[in-house]
Amino acid sequence: MTIRRRIPLTGTWTVVNDGVMGGRSTSTVQEDPTGTIVFAGDVSLENNGGFASVRLPIAESDLSAFGGLRLRLRGDGNRYQIRLRTDDRFDGIAYSARFQTTGDWETVEIPYAAFEPTFRGVRPRGAPPLDPSRIRQLGFLIADEQAGPFRLEVADLSAYVVNTAPH
Repeated sequence: MTIRRRIPLTGTWTVVNDGVMGGRSTSTVQEDPTGTIVFAGDVSLENNGGFASVRLPIAESDLSAFGGLRLRLRGDGNRYQIRLRTDDRFDGIAYSARFQTTGDWETVEIPYAAFEPTFRGVRPRGAPPLDPSRIRQLGFLIADEQAGPFRLEVADLSAYVVNTAPH
């Protein structure tokens, strides 16, 4: 039996692309009529660019009773990151985990242990591991020199734990 808690994807998303450092990537984030979040755009490697991202502040959530995050999504064959932050700051440490998409609707499970601390693409020395009791922001990022158009649709996000107790 799987126990889960849905994490709402509604609210004011913020787009953060490589233009903050002179790049030329573009992206948008919208909610379609079914409630699915659509993150789409074009990654450009010009001017030392190469990333597009979106983030959403969420009410501080204690998700420590769960083992990770489950996403119901459809990608385009590109590799993405889901990023979590434990504070409200614009800049600072993010905890990221990569996932590969297939182009079809799929369910992706990412255990908390897969989230690594990063700061501007580098793993900072001495950074603490993700504290799932303090998640304040979530987001998605495409980078890794994947130039060209992209589209990621996220229909559902939840924290999950698999109950392995006998029935």
